[in-house]
Amino acid sequence: MTPLVFAGLSLAGGVGAALRLLIDGLLRARVRTTLPVGTFAINLTGSLLLGLITGLTLNSLLPEELHLILGGGLMGGFTTFSTASFETVRLAQDRRYLAALANGLGMLIAAAAAAGLGLWIGVQL
Repeated sequence: MTPLVFAGLSLAGGVGAALRLLIDGLLRARVRTTLPVGTFAINLTGSLLLGLITGLTLNSLLPEELHLILGGGLMGGFTTFSTASFETVRLAQDRRYLAALANGLGMLIAAAAAAGLGLWIGVQL
């Protein structure tokens, strides 16, 4: 990895984290629910985009350096599965077991499906 790619990856990670904070805040302000819809939407979108970025790279439409910067940096900073895990545990601690199960399992299944869809789209192009 060149110093320029490392700098791009680091900068993209910061941008991804800032986007996550902005989007999560906007969704929390507009959607009134105890379920963490912001985190769910962010992880779903990020997984789809990471799958797409990977598919485009596998299809040689995106250079490996951009795959690292956009996939590892931007999408790595944007998605937040640690927050999703924390929110699932909090739901369980609040004795909202069905919501915790739906959030934890739903996030896992939906994000994997979104990543698979993005990968398929990227490979088809």
